[in-house]
Amino acid sequence: MSRLLVRRVLPPVALVALLTGYPAAAPAASPTPAASPTPAASPAPPAAADPAASGADRGGPSATPAAASWTGPLSTRGRYVVDASGDRFKLRSANWGGAQGSWTGSGDSADAANHHAGENSNLLPLGLDRAPLATLLADFHRLGINSVRLPFANETIHVTDPVPDAAVAANPRLRGKTPLEVYDAVVAALTADGFAVILNNHSTTARWCCGLDGNERWNTSQTTARWVDDWAFMAGRYRENKRVVGADLYNEVRRDIWDDPNWGGGDDHDWFAAAEQAADRILTQANPDLLIVVEGINWTGVPVDGLPHDRPTLTPVRTLSHTLLRSGKLVYSAHFYGFTGPRHSGATGVGETHDPRYQDLSRAELYRVLREQALFVTDGGTHHTAPVWVSEFGVGAGETGARARAWFADVTDHLAAEDTDFAYWPLVGWSGDGKGDDFALLRYDPAGRRSGILDGGDWRAGDWRKLVGAPSRGGPVAVPARWNMLTLDHADAVRSLRTPAGGDWDPGARKGVCPDGQRLIGLAHTGGRGLCTDTGTGDLRAADGRYTVVRDERYVTGGDWATGYTKLECPAGEFLIGYSVRGAAVSAALCVPARGPLGATAGRTVWFDRGDNRPAGDPGGEFAHGRYKGQCGGGEYAAGIAYTGRVGSTAAPAALLCRPR
Repeated sequence: MSRLLVRRVLPPVALVALLTGYPAAAPAASPTPAASPTPAASPAPPAAADPAASGADRGGPSATPAAASWTGPLSTRGRYVVDASGDRFKLRSANWGGAQGSWTGSGDSADAANHHAGENSNLLPLGLDRAPLATLLADFHRLGINSVRLPFANETIHVTDPVPDAAVAANPRLRGKTPLEVYDAVVAALTADGFAVILNNHSTTARWCCGLDGNERWNTSQTTARWVDDWAFMAGRYRENKRVVGADLYNEVRRDIWDDPNWGGGDDHDWFAAAEQAADRILTQANPDLLIVVEGINWTGVPVDGLPHDRPTLTPVRTLSHTLLRSGKLVYSAHFYGFTGPRHSGATGVGETHDPRYQDLSRAELYRVLREQALFVTDGGTHHTAPVWVSEFGVGAGETGARARAWFADVTDHLAAEDTDFAYWPLVGWSGDGKGDDFALLRYDPAGRRSGILDGGDWRAGDWRKLVGAPSRGGPVAVPARWNMLTLDHADAVRSLRTPAGGDWDPGARKGVCPDGQRLIGLAHTGGRGLCTDTGTGDLRAADGRYTVVRDERYVTGGDWATGYTKLECPAGEFLIGYSVRGAAVSAALCVPARGPLGATAGRTVWFDRGDNRPAGDPGGEFAHGRYKGQCGGGEYAAGIAYTGRVGSTAAPAALLCRPR
């Protein structure tokens, strides 16, 4: 790969004007990782940029106006992604690969024969050697997509050698630039032409994914701290460009030779915790506007018949979901290919098991599995409710197998029927000279001639048109009630931006605090899990930052609502937003004043030390699997926690005081 050299690097705003002809906005500062170029933020997309400017070298105007009819940033409301106006923005996407690397890991990396499908990407989005940017963008519009998942490798960020001239032959203004500078120019061109861009950390080293290649986990070939630093750098780099809408944190997290990733295990292989750590850094320091895309776990175990192995995808989300510091920013994602399966790695020969592939399933079985592995996340009224983005799926244009073709028809039917956000893999490939990935929607030969799904003779075209043209929900999306879980399994879960300003309110204890605007409504008897919501009452909290830490019974003035138990009751006019534990024992309750009168001080005691005690219908979902749980009603708030210190007790939460709003 390219050597790391020190050289002058132009900021993205200068590159926009210099490389593409698009006007540039003023820069803003952003963080800089070690051994990487000094960045400045990319520009917001101009309202009237000339889409043909980037193709001035070889012509080709865009197929649509430069400014599309949407405004960033994007956020989420329940299962839907929405734009800045609150209107549905369905992610009709494709993956423009290349900047993540294409080398297969053997032989000379300069030899195309040693790259996936013979396509030496030179760490650039594919096709820049064969067609000008404006031509590529016009073709993207003709496909009917509105967004692009744009992979990169951590290595790509730090390489400072210029790209070979031949790698940008159709876009000579990009000559002499580093891979990251070319990536900047591609981002600027896409967003100025109306596309939303989702940044995707696809790999660590610039190698073709996804085997035992050093890219199995976010921290296989680097530390988690370095990975988070790189994300802060990339997120901050495009902070001023509101059409850069998402951070897809890592691609296809999977087992390495010795160890599995896990979801909530609390060790350095814990993908759940690592994703939350990166999200917190991005949303509080680098770019609060970005969607945070968290992919499920792609593979665990050893792919050998008789040994444990699995493809968990998003199944762990059902009982352990993320609660971000900024609400309305979480998207979950999953990948589905016909040649993989619910417990099949996709391998042939070595590593192949006798588990069915997705293409071996009947239509009904496929739909059941898609729901079980991913689409259940979109169910409303639960702590895990979020959009699901099927951010990779695809099939080859040269596929002749009946099962694979039927699978593609079935999966596109289902994505259309379920109104699911999607991203096809890949968008661009090569053709000619015996090279090229026939999974690509669009392929270009060395002379720039296009073939593929727009050009006749491609059996996938009908299914593709059906998918991108399917009716979908549009227009305004109402803000739904929010539910979020807190997990104190291994560390604090302070999910409020307002509360940390007051300092550590219970040093040495593990603390959980609901997101801003929500109240604590449920607790588990053991394990430290909690449930937060704004359902039924909205945001109850007063605008000031006051709070009360309750460690004893001094505020119990309305009667003994848990005889024989220690009661941590909020002062009059306050309600619970948090709690702390030491081991399994209750340590303190965190209360805040209400913005208005809370009504009667009478309430009811909800006991949960000997069984579940929750409202009918499981509102909020399963937030403490296998544990006894107590939960107030949707129109109530929690005003106290009771526990017992009697001999043989762990002093774990045993009851909640629930009062009507």
